[in-house]
Amino acid sequence: MVTDYRKFFVITETDRKLPLILETIGFEYAQDYYKREEGYPCFHWLQTIQGSGEIILDSGPVKLQEHQGMLLASGVPHEYRVPDAPWSTWYLTFDGALAASIVHALEIPLSTLISWGADTPLARLHEVYYDKYNDSHDFTGTNGSLEIYQFLTLLKKHGIVNKSASFSQSHERLLPLLLELELCYAEDYVGLGWMAEQLGVSPQHVNTLFRRAFGLSPYQYLLQLRIQKSKEMLIAHRDFTVKQIAEATGFLDASHFISSFRKSVGQTPEVFRLPYTK
Repeated sequence: MVTDYRKFFVITETDRKLPLILETIGFEYAQDYYKREEGYPCFHWLQTIQGSGEIILDSGPVKLQEHQGMLLASGVPHEYRVPDAPWSTWYLTFDGALAASIVHALEIPLSTLISWGADTPLARLHEVYYDKYNDSHDFTGTNGSLEIYQFLTLLKKHGIVNKSASFSQSHERLLPLLLELELCYAEDYVGLGWMAEQLGVSPQHVNTLFRRAFGLSPYQYLLQLRIQKSKEMLIAHRDFTVKQIAEATGFLDASHFISSFRKSVGQTPEVFRLPYTK
């Protein structure tokens, strides 16, 4: 059973050059009242393990129930409203030279309620870290940097905002189609209507799933898939002409292939292939 603990980590001048720095982790069986008028000095994650409580922001109160948490940026004023019943929480704080950039790149929402399923790794993350804490796991330096990145990627993969499907849920729903696309990506009939039929959903929903999972439209994903396949073919079949590869990978013609390839890769197919022909 997880008991109260708090672990601060020594941060050296060398550590401050790292992209991510783990400052502290901890668990409180009965969360105390806190009021931070100037916020916390680095990124601060808080999640509910049992019971429920509220984070009070300038925009108003946000209730945190089980399997819910919130990431606050440094300097965000907040306080906790603690109920009569115990509110058990797990928290993690971090900083680093690229912390803000990484959070932004992963599109982790700040000051926003994030939920997750009871069957996801996030549901028992506090237990995993408690075991590491008891085993005197090394959280310093690059090890701590890795822990933070793994945590953020779990949030990206399993976090649910505004009841929308998580990245992993959208990807799982698309998986049968993605596997089929690996086989027939070059066929003329592959398009939004065909994709919708494969999944048994509307074209609009296909578009929504792709954008949630990859940040791309179905057409953009298909185009990138065809370009990746053309890269493989340019290297594996050096005797094939650009026109032959364009036809084999589903492009309208050589001109369309060259234009799309240059826009995506930054060079023509022939220039891309050149280092592999020596």
